[in-house]
Amino acid sequence: MTATRPAPRRRLGPEERRAAILAAARAAFATASYGEVAVPEVARQAGGSPAIVFHYFGSKEGLYAAVLEADLAHLADRQRAADEALPANTSARDRVRTWVLARLDHVAAHARGSLAREEPAAAAGVRDRARELDLAFLTEVLQPTDAARDRFSLLGFLGFLDAAGAAWASDGCPEDDRHPLAEAALGALQGALGDWRR
Repeated sequence: MTATRPAPRRRLGPEERRAAILAAARAAFATASYGEVAVPEVARQAGGSPAIVFHYFGSKEGLYAAVLEADLAHLADRQRAADEALPANTSARDRVRTWVLARLDHVAAHARGSLAREEPAAAAGVRDRARELDLAFLTEVLQPTDAARDRFSLLGFLGFLDAAGAAWASDGCPEDDRHPLAEAALGALQGALGDWRR
């Protein structure tokens, strides 16, 4: 039996090398938990060495945080594009609904991945920054007052959406449940706010 050799390394520029490492890490974390992913294997898949991974990302935790940040940035881009494609006179409810459906599409596309199952401490900061962007969007659309109730309503909605999305993902993201989940989330937000404000 002959051993297969890894692909020969080729010279890449810094941005290409970083992108190759991120792509290999994204693939690894999509099929295995954080603890199961080995940096040497990510490096091998990227055509580099563990030292080069650590050079760009500092640690395995830093690598994971970079993958998560790219994933959440991609989600934010999809949600923004979906919102911008709506007519100018779209109601606040329909804008939030479109935003929720884009988020569920993202969940479905990553349902088999390990992101969020087991995470290092650095992931919390990345998720906190993404949550701030979510709150900024909802605040822009709904124009809530500065009252504590509105703040808690938005935070509760995001928590509901995270939990319901995770349950939907664990069920295999059945398409028949996508719209009922979105409607339940919208109902929870409306109930918490009292109305749509706009």
